[in-house]
Amino acid sequence: MFTIYESSIRTFYAPTKIRKIVQYIDIKNSVIAVNIDGMLVDTEYIVNSDSAISIVTIKDIEGINIVRKSCAHILGNAVKHIYPDAKLAICKFIDNGFYYDIDFSKPINLKAIEHRMNKLIDQDYKIIRLYLDHEEAIRIFIERNEPYKQEIINCIPEYENVILYYYNDYIDLCRGPNIQSTININAFKLLNLSGAYWHGNSKSTMLTRIFGTAWQEKQAMNIYINGLKEAKKRDHRKIASKLDLLHIQKEAPGMIFWHYRGWTIWQVIEKYMRNVYKRCEYYEIRCPQIMDVSIWKNSGHWENYYENMFFTESEKREYAIKPMNCPNHIQIFNSGLYSYRMLPIRYGEFGSCHRNELSGALHGLMRTRAFTQDDGHIFCLYEHLEYEIIAFHNQSIKVYNDFGFNDIDVKIALRPNKRIGKEADWDIAEEVLRCALYKSKVQWKEHPGDGAFYGPKIEYHIKDSIGRSWQLGTIQVDFIMPNRLGAQYIDKYGLKSVPVMLHRAIIGSFERFIGILIEHYAGNLPIWLSPLQAVVMNITNAHNNYTKKLLKKIENCGVRIKSDLRNEKIGFKIREHTLKKVPYILIVGDKEVEFGNISVRLRGNNLGTIHVNEFINFIINECAVLSY
Repeated sequence: MFTIYESSIRTFYAPTKIRKIVQYIDIKNSVIAVNIDGMLVDTEYIVNSDSAISIVTIKDIEGINIVRKSCAHILGNAVKHIYPDAKLAICKFIDNGFYYDIDFSKPINLKAIEHRMNKLIDQDYKIIRLYLDHEEAIRIFIERNEPYKQEIINCIPEYENVILYYYNDYIDLCRGPNIQSTININAFKLLNLSGAYWHGNSKSTMLTRIFGTAWQEKQAMNIYINGLKEAKKRDHRKIASKLDLLHIQKEAPGMIFWHYRGWTIWQVIEKYMRNVYKRCEYYEIRCPQIMDVSIWKNSGHWENYYENMFFTESEKREYAIKPMNCPNHIQIFNSGLYSYRMLPIRYGEFGSCHRNELSGALHGLMRTRAFTQDDGHIFCLYEHLEYEIIAFHNQSIKVYNDFGFNDIDVKIALRPNKRIGKEADWDIAEEVLRCALYKSKVQWKEHPGDGAFYGPKIEYHIKDSIGRSWQLGTIQVDFIMPNRLGAQYIDKYGLKSVPVMLHRAIIGSFERFIGILIEHYAGNLPIWLSPLQAVVMNITNAHNNYTKKLLKKIENCGVRIKSDLRNEKIGFKIREHTLKKVPYILIVGDKEVEFGNISVRLRGNNLGTIHVNEFINFIINECAVLSY
């Protein structure tokens, strides 16, 4: 007996393929796959027992992702038709699209590959899945001269069958499910190329990564492609270079050289976030960059995070450069003696961390090896958890709103496969997060497997001005690490007990947050965040003295302002500073000097002539750093 989700119950008396079961529903021709008792399978899957079946169509996220995965295989098929000597490595579906890493021996033509893909799709051929043992699968890819596929098969456990999909004369590895026919592909496009090292290792072969996108319909795809064009205009790397904010160079991969203007933005954000610490009763602290590896072994990072850490050695002792701040904060807690009446204790740090990210994954400010977080840890009792999580939620929402983000999604990342601690503690931690969000009257989504190895977490995902989602804040419940590192307090019975620890960050990496802000505002940061808020300029040298006095008067009010007294045409100077995204451009001419006025332009709009004192009162409020 099969229960077809939201439809009907059907009885079959023998093992039956999904495609025969779904023939009894109205949308049988739209079925891409099914979810059977929590497992996603294609329509060739044979059901052997009573099951609950949920239909997946191209309109569902699972369905379009299956289409994207299949598009990657059709891309591989097209490549082998045009470039038979190419060696196929690995393909994946990603957010909004797919990619294939391929080893080419000569330059390629992306348009020709896309054209061949369309021809293959038009053939409307059936796609067949086969299960093979390792030996047979290896033999197939030896015959096809595909060394990367052979290597992948060798990494599959011997007890597992190898799953192959046949696209006519083309064969590829895939766990599935795939579409059953190319007729299911309605809209796709190849986008661009990039380099990608095999296994992400810079010592391995450099492959060509071909990116593509696929959608339910062409209209949705065109909207997405237009969004990509807009995102390209907003690329923080280009804008940061034009505005002289920062640079990155090959001698320090994944690390930022902050220029004066970029560092000014950083300092404004840090000042704001420092006020969050103060208002929310955190003790701001500072910890060492390196610690003996024994700390990291005891914390669990050694066994769970080793490959992402940097190490150094001195006087025959091995040290780790901290990838996270939590073990350090526990050391500060351990240095004191606390009664239960003194909890919660809240520590906050602008903590610098280093993580050994793969070079191929580095991306401007968005993915770095060195970064600084607004990282805090709360040591508390179980009965404090809900209050602290609710308080953090309210703090986070206000911060995001102040920086101009009002579309916020909340998610709970649940226990991953690779974790430490007791299952009972994980049960408690996950339920506390749910209760706190429920009492905060917010909706949330749950993501099994996405939690950190030491605890589940709430994640805050903000939407930017062009609709992209970015994860920022997190708060995690941790019953495990305080115990492993010896954190204790004196409970109401006079006994030593282990506190619960909450890991929290609101904006996370400063580097990444600044990158998001640059792209969200396309470089036109809010006035309070702008590194240079105003430029005052003369029309001729006769106005220099008045311009200098005006500069000093406004500067003394806390406005970030400079003068431009160059002997250039006023139009040239206005354009130059407009391109530098300076919000206020102040112009001094004969009439301004005579009447004690100033001509004001705001982001290209002429606001007219204003008396200096009136303008100063106005600009002080406009340029003041927001206060939490």
